[in-house]
Amino acid sequence: ESRNFKKMVNIPKERKTYCRSKKCRKHQMMKVTQYKAGKASNFAQGKRRYDSKQMGFGGQTKPIFHKKAKTTRKVVLRLECKKCKTK
Repeated sequence: ESRNFKKMVNIPKERKTYCRSKKCRKHQMMKVTQYKAGKASNFAQGKRRYDSKQMGFGGQTKPIFHKKAKTTRKVVLRLECKKCKTK
């Protein structure tokens, strides 16, 4: 059942919490899913700027971050109201 959750993190499938939508504005049962970042666009301004800077001779132009300190990341949760379907 839990194919969109990583194995190590145990998260309840639903939790009761406050719904901010105009329809509810009270505590409701929420469906809990894990947030996943979308595919990065090739036409975003930063990507276009980076690619044009990288073109041609001169090697790597921007710093590549190597000194990673943290080993685990906080899991970002998405809540969806079961009554009004607000995310």
